[in-house]
Amino acid sequence: MAQRNMSNEKCPMPSQDPKVRAHNFDEVATGYTYDMAVGEARRCLNCKNKPCVSACPVAIDIPAFIERVANEDMEGAFEIISQSSALPAVCGRVCPQENQCEGKCVRGIKGESVGIGRLERFVADWHREHSNETPSIPQPNGHKVAIIGAGPSGLTAAGDLAKMGYKVTIYEALHTAGGVLVYGIPEFRLPKAIVQKEIDNLKAIGVDIETNMVIGKVLTVDELFEMGNEAVFIGSGAGLPRFMNIPGESLKGVYSANEYLTRVNLMKAYRPDSKTPIKKSSKVAVVGGGNVAMDAARSAMRLGADTVYIVYRRGMEELPARKEEVEHAMEEGIIFKTLNNPVEILGDENGFVRGIRCIEMELGEPDASGRRRPVEKPGSEFELEVDTVVMSIGTSPNPLIRSTTPGLDTNRHGCIITDGEDGLTSREGVYAGGDAVTGAATVILAMGAGKKAAKAIDEYIKSKNK
Repeated sequence: MAQRNMSNEKCPMPSQDPKVRAHNFDEVATGYTYDMAVGEARRCLNCKNKPCVSACPVAIDIPAFIERVANEDMEGAFEIISQSSALPAVCGRVCPQENQCEGKCVRGIKGESVGIGRLERFVADWHREHSNETPSIPQPNGHKVAIIGAGPSGLTAAGDLAKMGYKVTIYEALHTAGGVLVYGIPEFRLPKAIVQKEIDNLKAIGVDIETNMVIGKVLTVDELFEMGNEAVFIGSGAGLPRFMNIPGESLKGVYSANEYLTRVNLMKAYRPDSKTPIKKSSKVAVVGGGNVAMDAARSAMRLGADTVYIVYRRGMEELPARKEEVEHAMEEGIIFKTLNNPVEILGDENGFVRGIRCIEMELGEPDASGRRRPVEKPGSEFELEVDTVVMSIGTSPNPLIRSTTPGLDTNRHGCIITDGEDGLTSREGVYAGGDAVTGAATVILAMGAGKKAAKAIDEYIKSKNK
């Protein structure tokens, strides 16, 4: 039994200097050393009631894996994590642990919670760097399942079903698997080589991935059933950007955050030889306050912008982005123009962005979300001189699948309606999860939905074949 570390403070995460990292795409956080990980793991009290597990969407046995780290059994720790999570190196980096597992940690009552996410990242990285073990292909059970979308929910569902013996094929619309993990989250937060390794692990256990397959155009859901699939899981995400419908949104130099980040992350548009070059910006305004807005703003800084603004209609306390991402953005020199809202994007005589007109806001009574509603202050309009505007105010599911799948119920936002428990839709044998159901949310919630759906699909196919 390892000796407990009763420090009230978690081991700080080593990271690049802000002045240096603001100009490169290398990963910001450099990760724990072996000794740091062991020391941090020994802060865990190994609680019997495991409150942290109840707050984990994929139900990792957190005290058990941390106990292995404390006893320097890193491979044992990885085995425990991988029983529940198909993407541990990803979750350790981008999961909002502060609102989930770490938010329930007993050590957080009188001090800082155990660095659960940092330990998960360490274990996954240690396994990747030290293990040469080839995963074994599970015994086939003779049944086929189709997955639409190679993002977090689809990859998770595919991994769990493959381990049960199903022949799983993922149909991905883009030319690269990974979904938001490759096109949305920047390299400095989530290196793409790590995502590729996680995908390679799924392929190694027999998951097939077909790219450039736009379901609803190349094939329909009905045709997937005709091909012998006994169930279909829709994990196609929410890739349709929203705009504010204010004057000037059609000017050159206005991007959705989805397009901007996809060009940067997936298409490498910042390279001199890029076939889809991105505008060389000097002053950038990113409209929105979530994690995607932080990613876009920090990417703009790394692309060479001199000034980058976050324009957000509520205050700093109401920013929906992770606290860590906001802090990193501030350290890197991003300017936060909170309690401001754009009312017009201004253009020059050639149709290019030259500025953005904003109005100051103040917080009124709480709205339906529980946050205080922003109210305009009359006569407070002002202009910001910018040459690029990135709209990061949310996304919704692409209508292609719902428009080509008869009997698939959706809500007014275009999200697929499920039973809420196991992802069953209004169509028999069709399940859905992740952002296609919830609208834009977190990676770990999408993974949790994929995991529940995989279990339900297994039960459905077994009951049908009794």
